[in-house]
Amino acid sequence: MNPIEGHLPTRSPLHDILAPRGIAVIGASADPTKRGYKAMVGLVKDGYRGDIYPVNPKADRILGIEAWPSVTAIPGNPELALICTPAATVPGLIAECGRRGIKGAVILASGFAEIGSEGAELERDMMAKARAHGVRIIGPNTSGLFNLHHRINLLALDNVKPGDVGIVSQSGNMLLSLALEAQHNGHVGFSTYVGPGNQSDIGFNDYLRYLGEDEHTRVATLYVEGFRDGRKFLEVAREVTAMKPVVVYKSGSTEQGQKAASSHTGALAGSYAMTVDLLKQSGVSVVHQSDEILPVAEGLGLLQKARGKRVAVISDGGGQATIASDRLTEAGLELAELSEATRARLRDVLFPQASTVNPVDVAGSTDANPSLLATCMEIVAADDSVDSVFLVGMFGGYSIRFAESLLGDEMRGAESMVDLSHATDKPLVIYSLYAPIKPPALRRLHEAGLPVYDSIEHSVRVLAALGERGLYLAQNHRQSREMPVAAKPELAELFHRAQAEGRDLYEYEAKELLRGHGVAVPEERLVRNEAELTEAVRHFGAAPLAMKVVSRDILHKSDAGGVKLDLVGEAALREAREAILTSCRAYDPDAAIEGVLVAPMAKKGVEVILGVIRDPIFGPVLMFGLGGIFVEILEDVAFRSIPLSRHDAESMVEQIKAKKILGGVRGEAPVDKEALVELLLTVSRIVEAYPQLVELDLNPVIVGADGYAVVDARVIVARDLPANASDKEAIA
Repeated sequence: MNPIEGHLPTRSPLHDILAPRGIAVIGASADPTKRGYKAMVGLVKDGYRGDIYPVNPKADRILGIEAWPSVTAIPGNPELALICTPAATVPGLIAECGRRGIKGAVILASGFAEIGSEGAELERDMMAKARAHGVRIIGPNTSGLFNLHHRINLLALDNVKPGDVGIVSQSGNMLLSLALEAQHNGHVGFSTYVGPGNQSDIGFNDYLRYLGEDEHTRVATLYVEGFRDGRKFLEVAREVTAMKPVVVYKSGSTEQGQKAASSHTGALAGSYAMTVDLLKQSGVSVVHQSDEILPVAEGLGLLQKARGKRVAVISDGGGQATIASDRLTEAGLELAELSEATRARLRDVLFPQASTVNPVDVAGSTDANPSLLATCMEIVAADDSVDSVFLVGMFGGYSIRFAESLLGDEMRGAESMVDLSHATDKPLVIYSLYAPIKPPALRRLHEAGLPVYDSIEHSVRVLAALGERGLYLAQNHRQSREMPVAAKPELAELFHRAQAEGRDLYEYEAKELLRGHGVAVPEERLVRNEAELTEAVRHFGAAPLAMKVVSRDILHKSDAGGVKLDLVGEAALREAREAILTSCRAYDPDAAIEGVLVAPMAKKGVEVILGVIRDPIFGPVLMFGLGGIFVEILEDVAFRSIPLSRHDAESMVEQIKAKKILGGVRGEAPVDKEALVELLLTVSRIVEAYPQLVELDLNPVIVGADGYAVVDARVIVARDLPANASDKEAIA
């Protein structure tokens, strides 16, 4: 097994709350239908070692434990209160808890901000009391918590096994589903569970920090409906994923998310795809199916990582080998190319009809000796081209399918696999069609910490997560943050002037900003009158020109008829200018038109888009993808949180499906990817330097073999920021 390394810079204050030495159950009850009863049962039945203080003014004892009429009457020093009473009572009880010195409170009641304005006011009152008295709040509207290594089970769940999977879930039913799945699995156990509820105080980033520090947790697993402070979560995730795996299932994949008509980037931002990209950027393993959560958490907890994505498949059935190969390829994994020496060693132990190319098909060689599968695994694991080994087939069931006498061979094979797992740092993942019935050989593998799955698809998802994590850790170890740049006074003045006039940057101003930081922007001329038009013609000569309207009120120039292309000669430019002005005035009679922008036609190439938004949850985010008019239709884009590392920029270019176009198709030369990477990094630096920049669209950027040209640029300016606002203020 791979050790967990690293540490977080500060200790989470949640340790005292989630592993308390004393618990007050406010609203404790002898009524089996009440949560106050179930919590008491969970604590007593699981043998909680701390002090339990039932609070109920109408009872002397509950489950044999002395009860107290109020929080203030408790004689001891509980660190946590579980509040099982109605919402209206909570603010007053929080004040009492604070006066008693209780550090945290779990609030089960609903009826707060989730129901509307009246509940929101009650929640504000509760939080005011909590801050005044130094009480941290879990919830409200939470399903509760357990910490099984400390025998705290406030949910009174039965048959939940202590283990190393920590869970934070906004759905109580999802926790129940995972608990039942683990019970059926028989080998997965849990450390801590918390339902964050409304996150009125403690949010996902706080819980993740705690799980990152918790010695009993090897993998943190989160079911997320919505983040309260996504940017902070990403920061904490980067710290935690350097030490241990983090698995997230984000619900809401079909929601349209935040929409903004001001830019293409705004229209695509706030999406599920954006959230997934940002989580992966921070090293999080994202699962897209709810039934993948526990298998991936188990696999990452046991195996931690793989060096890369090259997988060797060993199978005792051709059909399943083919299915495994298909799923591996679809998941972005590679079938490792086995060396000739490895294939020769396989031929020495297998029948002549066996296939020794990857996937390896033993072709009946193991029917009389299933332990040969372990030998094959050992052979391929020794190959330097292999990062993970995937056993596919019926191991564990030979003695059931063929003869009971094969059980000894299977057990010897299982022991050899266990020995191999200790001798190699390459993950060994087993799929067996006999896994559901848990035969002895598979039980032995499970007991030794080798994951065994009853689904090829789940196995492949685990292999993908292991490979992604290994590559992330390797790259994260090598990469360093790009140096920021300072704002230039003459360019900052562009924002000051736009803010004073209540507008966004004109296109030529946006390009001036880019040009001032080394971005390749074609030369252009602003034309306000006939004389300037004549001067532009003289300056550019006979080259074909493009003309675009410049107006603070017309964002989508093409829609307004504000763009004319391939113009040659002064007459053509005069006619185009008149047509643009006429069309734009018809489109918006009140539009203030600054003039038209004249520039040489861009060279042919691939159109891409770069965009920036300051997301209300995640802060500044950069988007890159296929550009032009189809960007919102195809949505072939990648997102990263700003600031970018060089690896972030490189991975954005490689992520989009259109990367084959960037690599050159139908005889076209590959585009200059390095220039694209530099452009992404420069835009990231610009956003850091100018907090007044709210949104940016570079669409299209024409990329060719020898660089790029920014054809169109749009910068949305903050209306309510002072000229000297800091980046932190802009993001808040």
